[in-house]
Amino acid sequence: MARVAVVGGGIGGLGTALMLGRRGHTVTLFEQDARQAGDDPDQDFYDWNRPRVPQAVQPHSFLAPVRTVLRTEAPEVYADLLARGAREYHDFDWFGEHPPHRDGDDELVTLRTRRIVLEAALTAAVRREPAVEVRRGVRVSGLVIEEGGPARVTGVRVGGETQLADLVVDAAGRRSPVPGWLVAAGCRPAVVDSHRTGIAYLSRWYRLRADGPGDPGQVQNGSAAAFALAGVFPSDNDTFAVNVVLSTGDPTRGALTNPDVFEAVARRFPACAAWLDLDPEPQSAVLAMAGLDNRWTSLVDGDGPVVAGLVNVGDSLMHTNPTLGHGAALALRTAQYLGAHADEAAADPTGYHAWTTEHLRPLFDAQVAADRATERRLTEDAPPPDRRAAATAACAFEDPVVMRARAQVRHLVRSAEEAYGSEEVDRHVTAWLDARPDFSPQLDGPTRDQWDALIPA
Repeated sequence: MARVAVVGGGIGGLGTALMLGRRGHTVTLFEQDARQAGDDPDQDFYDWNRPRVPQAVQPHSFLAPVRTVLRTEAPEVYADLLARGAREYHDFDWFGEHPPHRDGDDELVTLRTRRIVLEAALTAAVRREPAVEVRRGVRVSGLVIEEGGPARVTGVRVGGETQLADLVVDAAGRRSPVPGWLVAAGCRPAVVDSHRTGIAYLSRWYRLRADGPGDPGQVQNGSAAAFALAGVFPSDNDTFAVNVVLSTGDPTRGALTNPDVFEAVARRFPACAAWLDLDPEPQSAVLAMAGLDNRWTSLVDGDGPVVAGLVNVGDSLMHTNPTLGHGAALALRTAQYLGAHADEAAADPTGYHAWTTEHLRPLFDAQVAADRATERRLTEDAPPPDRRAAATAACAFEDPVVMRARAQVRHLVRSAEEAYGSEEVDRHVTAWLDARPDFSPQLDGPTRDQWDALIPA
């Protein structure tokens, strides 16, 4: 069994500590923020200033791996999540009656909740885990490194103290100082592949009224204009978020931080209007987030691992723009793998790095490609939408066979090539198009003139 030091107490760090501790490893988790998620999600969500975690207040929909990993590794944590108000949504719930069951259909479930609820459930579980010590309000200041080929990390420095470890896990997030520490110690640098996304998010939280309806009925949660995307994120405890996505270069972006302007614009998108028509109570200001990168940080170069005794997880390894919702899902999937292979990773990280390259890197590359396409679209430089691709997207909400393929891709169960490339899906989309010879891709959001008319001079 290994002695493990985990740097960072976000979802990746908490999940890793939990899964290592449950396999008998001795874990010390260091988190510089003294505050932790507790039993009051509203207070923690709205009143906790977390400048190092800007995504914490943005809307989330947790994909199938979050549910699958927790039900496998820590079922009581998953039960706690539901008890705290998180809700399950199966992609087939759109149809009311589910189609005949096929193997794997049980996985196609989104967990609808704010991030803070997941953090609270993980925090409570880690606090109960006897093999894990959590040191909050403690900042790791550097690594203990022994020379060699490659050099080996043997612990972390915390002020004047040294915490020895067989394995150090960098879970410090997208602003992790660990790569800089390696260079300062004379190690070969991490290999960083970074792509700036020209995308900005603006979100506002609402709560449904106790004496009102719980939802607007069968309404798709996403809408689109030529230059903007908008959607609704149903969440825990009768909350939901309205989200608008723009190019960072859009001249109207700053005006949308005004709640009245934001809501007026959001109502031009059918998905958002349907929820706002329920007369919900606003719970937050308009929350903006931009300056996003897709960044892959590899501790392997052409000569092999740049250091032994150290691996990275979560956003320290793979930080992606949240459009596809991969962050928490892949962080917990990685934590599960590391929990089962910690001894091997401590002895030689080559196998761990190979696993991340095989299982995570293709998803990173897909995110980069998707964001490039989105950025081109939002700046009105994109080519006309592909008719068949648009038909496939529309058909999914009428045909369970195509919805299954869509859900498998969304939940990281199958690649797009595998899911949409089947003969069965092709046949169903073709039949749907044949029945609609006049079909052409349509946008349901506002025109630019309609949008600009809502923006103050």
